[in-house]
Amino acid sequence: MSYDLVIIGSGPGGYSAAVRAGQYGLRTAIVEKDSRLGGTCLLVGCIPTKALLHTADVWEHMKAGGANGLFCDNPRLDFPKVIERKNAIVNKHSKGVEFLMKKNKVDVIRGTAVIKGRGKIEVRLEKGVQTVETKNIIIATGSGARMLPGLEPDPERILTNIEILDIESIPKSLIVIGSGAVGSEFASMFQRFGTQVTLLEMLPRIVPLEDEEISKELERSFKKSGIRVETGARAENIRRCDGGIQVSVTLSNGKQEELQAEKVLIGVGRKPVTDNLGLETTAVETERGFIKVDEYQRTAEPGIYAIGDVVAGTPQLAHVATREGLVAVAHIAGKPVQPINRMVIPAATYTEPGIGSVGLTEAEAKARGHKVKVGKFSFKPNSMASILEQESGFVKVVSDERYGEILGVHIIGPQAWELITEGVTAMAAEATVETMMNTIHAHPTLYESVGEAFNNVYGLAINA
Repeated sequence: MSYDLVIIGSGPGGYSAAVRAGQYGLRTAIVEKDSRLGGTCLLVGCIPTKALLHTADVWEHMKAGGANGLFCDNPRLDFPKVIERKNAIVNKHSKGVEFLMKKNKVDVIRGTAVIKGRGKIEVRLEKGVQTVETKNIIIATGSGARMLPGLEPDPERILTNIEILDIESIPKSLIVIGSGAVGSEFASMFQRFGTQVTLLEMLPRIVPLEDEEISKELERSFKKSGIRVETGARAENIRRCDGGIQVSVTLSNGKQEELQAEKVLIGVGRKPVTDNLGLETTAVETERGFIKVDEYQRTAEPGIYAIGDVVAGTPQLAHVATREGLVAVAHIAGKPVQPINRMVIPAATYTEPGIGSVGLTEAEAKARGHKVKVGKFSFKPNSMASILEQESGFVKVVSDERYGEILGVHIIGPQAWELITEGVTAMAAEATVETMMNTIHAHPTLYESVGEAFNNVYGLAINA
């Protein structure tokens, strides 16, 4: 069988690229080694995690229902039912991806793909091998959890984002190593479920890619909720012991401490899935396993593109993979296409309080030579935040003083991952602070605080 395009991997980047290729009339196939379509994000990443985080939100509101005049004696959390609901959501959307493939006439080949030079892929099926010829290949194989040296995950004690999604009961105690999105989200989730959580971060602050003030606010909120947070902490000698896990930790002050918990979650980053892909039979260039591409996602091998978590220098985010897939397919099809502007890629962390950010942090803007002017606005005066009983956090706008150029928007607070959309749209449209000051915001809404932050760049917020 010969194709115009074969995509290796069915995550958000891969399946979105397949749908667009079908829409463009390209003869397309997608190769997936898993029994279900959807990739890491749908099966063991973004979607199941957010399903559990939603349950944590509902549970927290239920326990505090008395403030709203809602009384529920002896509320009970049925954790197996929580996992069942999460699995149902994942299965529903995986079947949705299957439907999209059929709708757009994309062939699904189930097996492990190995590239055999230009235009040829060998797919190792459950029984036998299938050779596929194609004019173009998109590598969308994603990433896997990075483990600490000498450790192997197990479903009982040493967990990654995969194993923790299927635990049968809520652990009494949990040590989380790494405070990026994965570590911080699970720390926030299980604290609300009643777990005693310790969060260890080797760097000087948690969520270290965010603006420094965002990091400080999340740490403050975490500590207030009962999470123990240790930054500048090095975890060593992780070992199984009676009843759980023991971790030797060197704290920021140089002191050594032995920590013990029922389970440990390793959240120290992700590595590209490019081993045994056959890249050595091509001119594709890599860097520490990541694939180098140009602005159209082309590798150094003509006809081979790469998207998503395998790409060198790309933020490992599902929406980035999706956009890169659309760019690659448009280029293959000869359609007009605009490469990704990395300044307007949003990031979202679904903790409590949540985080949404886009563009430069204040420190990055100053390092680039901008004369920075900052506007901040707290959620505390916001009526909707009071109604929702989620007044923690703030909106921060980073701008260039000379022309009012918006350089970055950083939000920590209720539904920050939704509110950041205004900042992304404003920056993509090259709007100025003045434009956003004159934009009418509906009342009462959370996003009024975004408008107030833009006004506060010039000290003109009404409710400050």
